[in-house]
Amino acid sequence: MIKNYFKTAWRSLLRNKSYTIINITGLAIGIAACLLIFLVIHFETGFDTYHTKKDRIYRVLNKRTSSEGVKFRSGLPFPIEKDLRIDFPQLPLVTSVINDDGKQLSVKDAAGQIKRFKEDDLYITDAEFFNVFDFTWVTGNKKTALTEPNTVVLTQRMARKFFGNWENAMGKTITYENKIDLKVTGILQDLPVNTDLPVNIAISYATIKQTDYKNNLEDWGSNFGSHNCFVVLPANVSEAQFNKQLVPFIKKHRPDEAKREAFLLQPLTEMHFDTRTGLFNGQVFSKDMIRTLSLIGVFLLVIACVNFINLATAQAVNRSKEVGIRKVLGSKRRQLILQFLSETFIITLFSVLLAIALSEAALPALNGLLEIGLSAGFVNDPVIISFLVAVLIAVTLLSGVYPSMVLSGFNPIAALKNKITGVRSNGITLRRALVVVQFGIAQVLVIGTLVIISQLNHFKNSPLGFDKDAVVTVSLPGDSISRLRMAALRNEILQQPNVKSFSYSFTSPSDNTNWGTPITYDNAATETEFRVNLKWADADYFKLYNLKFVAGGPYSQSDTVNAYVVNETLLKNLGVTNPKDAIGKTINIWGDKNLTQKIVGVVKDFNVTSLREQIPPVVMGAWTGQYGIANIKLSPTNMQPTLAIIEKLWTKTFPENIYEHKFLDQKIENFYRKESQLSQLYKIFAGIAIFISCLGLYGMVSFMAVQRTKEVGIRKTLGASVANIVYLFSREFTILILISFVISAPVAWYFMQQWLQGFTYRIHPGAGIFAMAIALSIIIAWVTVGYKAIKAALVNPVKSLKSE
Repeated sequence: MIKNYFKTAWRSLLRNKSYTIINITGLAIGIAACLLIFLVIHFETGFDTYHTKKDRIYRVLNKRTSSEGVKFRSGLPFPIEKDLRIDFPQLPLVTSVINDDGKQLSVKDAAGQIKRFKEDDLYITDAEFFNVFDFTWVTGNKKTALTEPNTVVLTQRMARKFFGNWENAMGKTITYENKIDLKVTGILQDLPVNTDLPVNIAISYATIKQTDYKNNLEDWGSNFGSHNCFVVLPANVSEAQFNKQLVPFIKKHRPDEAKREAFLLQPLTEMHFDTRTGLFNGQVFSKDMIRTLSLIGVFLLVIACVNFINLATAQAVNRSKEVGIRKVLGSKRRQLILQFLSETFIITLFSVLLAIALSEAALPALNGLLEIGLSAGFVNDPVIISFLVAVLIAVTLLSGVYPSMVLSGFNPIAALKNKITGVRSNGITLRRALVVVQFGIAQVLVIGTLVIISQLNHFKNSPLGFDKDAVVTVSLPGDSISRLRMAALRNEILQQPNVKSFSYSFTSPSDNTNWGTPITYDNAATETEFRVNLKWADADYFKLYNLKFVAGGPYSQSDTVNAYVVNETLLKNLGVTNPKDAIGKTINIWGDKNLTQKIVGVVKDFNVTSLREQIPPVVMGAWTGQYGIANIKLSPTNMQPTLAIIEKLWTKTFPENIYEHKFLDQKIENFYRKESQLSQLYKIFAGIAIFISCLGLYGMVSFMAVQRTKEVGIRKTLGASVANIVYLFSREFTILILISFVISAPVAWYFMQQWLQGFTYRIHPGAGIFAMAIALSIIIAWVTVGYKAIKAALVNPVKSLKSE
């Protein structure tokens, strides 16, 4: 019996090839989009789930409450790990890890030649780290590999990169920053792609006393953004219980900050989704984004199913005689329902198979867009297989149940007399309601896309308060010998005709690396409750970036701090209304008398970080020992030859270091990489939604053209023009799209307003965006309907009437 259902269904689909092709195409694209979204969500929710202690591992966070609001940071003081062990002996495991990215490593090859590398996945940690987290050791002893100073552990990938073959890496030497020799004592299996702890190179914590961090090992007063601490809680202690125990802990070790700060735990399972704090790899993926993508996936699947329902109910009239004959011959309604569900199942099955092929083809592009590592072998994953089976069943039922009920419910006498004309419910055709739903969803996505694009353009075009064009930043080596050569390098580069200006600084004006601290203003008894952003830079920095002064001027050129320049926000926070009143007042940092200097200038506010955040108070001073980059302003012409000369001069000055430059405008553009990726995704999803909707529209107009052949012929005989016929077909769909817009516009406005709240500097969506969305939808619909309508209108009326 079942075999007969499928055989009959297959023959029916072959007889209606256009109907079958349109349905399979629409469903395949919708399912493929839904599958790709599920793959992304499955990937993102799988971060660090392979650690056996994952439910008991927590990262310690710093929560600071001030006049600026509540801020959470993952960066902590260096002594916290040692003191957590002492104060909480009941903790089974405590470990620290420092992300030491951007440091230079060098090795000697077989010929004795030195090869140099700059690595971001470089970490400093201890042996306890590998007891907290699960890493597979290929060779080496995890208990002893990192107990001694000057030792390092590599993943297989890094070992191959440095030595050509990981099997030969054990015992080899790697030189850190041209001054510390490290012995390879262990090799780890390559890490999963979805981890927020990409420890591909692990240097022993005992080595830290030889690095630039050595002076901060007992410093409880400073938080270091690159330093994270993890604990494993005992099975009988909850997160809330331990958070209470951390209150006296911070009072003991940071009494001056205890009123404003608190330590608290963040579960490892929540770390990847928490937008309040950062991650070493910068790949935070919020739960709001997961919910949004899930909703879009469901919407695209619904649009595809709506297509199927619309086309199936439109075709019902053509199949009414078939139903009548089957009923006269004794078919029961249950048998007819199973017959039509069989057709739906076959179409859905082919759609799922085509969707898998489309998804595999689109996977490389998706990986490139989102910078993730989805595997092409996803069809072997039981979770993905279960999802596809669920989609197959859900789409079959969602798309097939209503049309099969309609078709099987026809009165056989009416069907044989050809008196079935349409499907209505309370005077309103279901088809029209579904078209409204379809285009409503599509227009929400279109409006969302236009808002995101507008916000990105706002980022790109908003004035930042400084000149970022044609500025190149070059990282500097940190050793004291290299710093003695900096003056000579400056002079040589400034002699180049296409170099307009040159400056050394800690960072560029807008940067992800920031240094915050409270200060003492004008000999006050206490430090400020808020933190200021420290920007160490030489006197040429102001000219190079065209920073505008509202009072005073720049400090003089110096190797050490001799004066300060501040921004307007600092004065607002201090309650100083007239910038001139601040000139001559003193600022002290960290209680160091050498850092007590007068304010000589006030600059207009400039954006220190991305436009998501408010401009913080800023203090600037000259301090050669803190400079990390050279800022070079170039002439817009002949930039590449000039860059080649700069590289040559830099390499001559620092022959033992790797040259690396970045254009500042590209660096700032990277602040909004996530928004740019989201924009591209929305464009794709909006395009898919519109395409599927128009595919269904095309199919429905095709059926309308067949059903109204006689009507069109009579109208043309009575003098109707081609334009009249096109209007006849287009009017109804235009009205439906306008109705869908009225419903979707407020929904889109609400959700995009919520999204825009995440930015301090944001657009306010106006009527132009909504007008563009509705105009785009109507034009695309007209093009879709117009082709078939014109074709129907051009048929000879004599032929149309004769065929009837």
